[in-house]
Amino acid sequence: MSNCNSCPSKNKCSTKDTGCNIINNPNNKIKNIIGVMSGKGGVGKSTVTSLLAKKLNSMGYTVGILDADITGPSIPRLMGVKDAKAFSNGKGIVPICNPQNIKVMSINLMVASESEPIVWKGPIVSNAVKQFYTDVLWGELDYLLIDMPPGTGDVALTVMQNIPINGIVMVSIPQDLVSMIVSKAVKMANMLNIDVLGVVENMSYIQCPDCDKKIKLFDGDETEKFLSDMNLSLLGELPMTKEIVNITHHGVTEISDELDSTLESIVNKIK
Repeated sequence: MSNCNSCPSKNKCSTKDTGCNIINNPNNKIKNIIGVMSGKGGVGKSTVTSLLAKKLNSMGYTVGILDADITGPSIPRLMGVKDAKAFSNGKGIVPICNPQNIKVMSINLMVASESEPIVWKGPIVSNAVKQFYTDVLWGELDYLLIDMPPGTGDVALTVMQNIPINGIVMVSIPQDLVSMIVSKAVKMANMLNIDVLGVVENMSYIQCPDCDKKIKLFDGDETEKFLSDMNLSLLGELPMTKEIVNITHHGVTEISDELDSTLESIVNKIK
């Protein structure tokens, strides 16, 4: 039975004229749902999701991550729970909590090995994502972050039409080609009346270890033009550093003061 009474997106929902198709689990009380999206793979979307989750958690918020990238899940590894297994307690699926008590749900928590491929057709993948929202016992959360797969396909449409998200954070890198592809995702969100909260530019620069000068690898004018054309704000810039690269290998653990400050600035703009 559909329940939209407490839907945080009910006043701007893309289905408000055709009838609500969002099903909320009565066992869950989630205050804010934010999708993290990119038009293209390989830009660090899952890493950004994990970093934002850790920062929100360190600020005292209760946080969960729904890994909607069914065929390319990486959240369990990034959150340090890759060897854990989710289970059902009879009432629903119990998510895994990482050492910082961030709740995580991913298809990789339900298969024998993280390297096992998920060979499913689109409708099955979309249904799995819906179940991760409706059947998982998230409990009370201040923020649920949804790590979405790249592109504007079935899963992105499923999330935007079936989960009451408050807004989307776009992740990009400073290349004209990537900006063009990300613009497709932005336009998709606009078509479905979903707020785009802004853009996090990953791999934005490298920092000289000797003089601390920030060196842009690409022309910053392209980013400014993209943001202006799309009427978007830049939430923050993340550098290309060994620290962030190590996150993909060892998960999000301790982060430097400088990166923490950047993340705090981004979080304060979207919370």
